[in-house]
Amino acid sequence: MTAPRELRVSKDRKLLSVTFPDHRPFELPAELLRVASPSAEVQGHSPDQRVTVPGKRNVAILKIEPVGNYAVRITFDDFHDTGIFTWNYLHTLGHEKDERWNAYLAELAEKGLSRDR
Repeated sequence: MTAPRELRVSKDRKLLSVTFPDHRPFELPAELLRVASPSAEVQGHSPDQRVTVPGKRNVAILKIEPVGNYAVRITFDDFHDTGIFTWNYLHTLGHEKDERWNAYLAELAEKGLSRDR
């Protein structure tokens, strides 16, 4: 996967726009990026260790830092910063945004959790 042509954080810091060559921009909400962080803290070390992260409705992006030529580290305003978002992962999130978002909402409901706490 080639690097995006552009990464742009919205003024309110709630949306990341990712533009890959030959693609329309993907608009990824900060909340989705945070709850789908590729970090071990969220994903665990196996699928059965994955954590459902509640209470991130208002999370914002503080900063984005390059990691080599293959990824970025996103720091959120809750100070989570251990996920390395590779170009492949951002591309996948862009294509699967709706499915992943709906699965997240269903998981919250199933576990009696909320986007607000």
